[in-house]
Amino acid sequence: MATTIRDVARAASVSIGTVSRALKNQPGLSEATRVRVVEVAQQLGYDSAQLRTRIRRVTFLLHRQHNNFAVSPFFSHVLNGFEEACRERRLVPSVLTAGPTHDLAQQMRLHAPDAIAVAGFVEPELLAHLHSLARPTVLIDLRAPGFRSVNIDNVKGASLAMQHLFAQGRRRIVFIGGSLAHYSIAQRALGYRKAYFDAGQLFDPTLEIVTQPGLPADLAAADAMERLIADARAQSSPLPDAVFAYNDAAALAAMRVCLAHGLRVPDDVAFVGFDDIPAAAQSTPPLSTVTVDKEALGRRGVELLLEDQSSPPSQADTLVAVNFVPRASSGMKQDISTP
Repeated sequence: MATTIRDVARAASVSIGTVSRALKNQPGLSEATRVRVVEVAQQLGYDSAQLRTRIRRVTFLLHRQHNNFAVSPFFSHVLNGFEEACRERRLVPSVLTAGPTHDLAQQMRLHAPDAIAVAGFVEPELLAHLHSLARPTVLIDLRAPGFRSVNIDNVKGASLAMQHLFAQGRRRIVFIGGSLAHYSIAQRALGYRKAYFDAGQLFDPTLEIVTQPGLPADLAAADAMERLIADARAQSSPLPDAVFAYNDAAALAAMRVCLAHGLRVPDDVAFVGFDDIPAAAQSTPPLSTVTVDKEALGRRGVELLLEDQSSPPSQADTLVAVNFVPRASSGMKQDISTP
């Protein structure tokens, strides 16, 4: 006969309610009690999947490095979609920002979520902790084994950007990327390299630049562009004729550097970004970019949380489609030059 929650309660000398709270990692218990109950349940072979929780409270977990919405508003749109989907389904959302120095276990006990949505990059240690909570969890703009995930079609987006630049006659195309520990950035870098192969063009690995870690996207991209221009002039080598940046904030910062140096956009250097944040269309010149329904990422994350959790996560991502938006920065409209 299978072990029941009553058997665990009797063996641990606690109430059934205490067992339920301990195995669901809910607040109201001491850590010592929770650990003891979990150990007894494991010793007796109790299947905690029997304690399926009706999802009502959902926490949107965002790394501290992503919560500067003023500089890079991408995740603010994802959060809007997430909250909208929660309201439609009568779920109670909360937002938690965390980093490697924060006590995530304590914060999770305070939020007491029935399910968790993790948006963007987080450290492997945080993912391991979340996996140990045995809560329905979905990754948004991130991928890791053992988790359901929803992502942008990053490779396709990079391919569309590069196809556009090739069609404009650009060949020395720099990719300004951030840390490849970020799943979306690594995928966009892969799409950048693959586009050269698909087009039968020679790929120069020196044109792929990883920005300085620890800086906001705009400052890091500006620094990378400054160094690229300085090196080219010092060595009397040609500048790139185009820049494809891993997001719009980076593309706009690099473009401002080029304009400040007297370079013409797009005559001398064309620019393409990724994400289509509001500032892309408002810049001078307007920035060509890869656009994606960012709210759809958040909405789809909630849908995945509410799907049957008893089946193992699929190895394939749920992908949100992308489109390319040509604007003046890549030569599709009137050229913009410095005075």
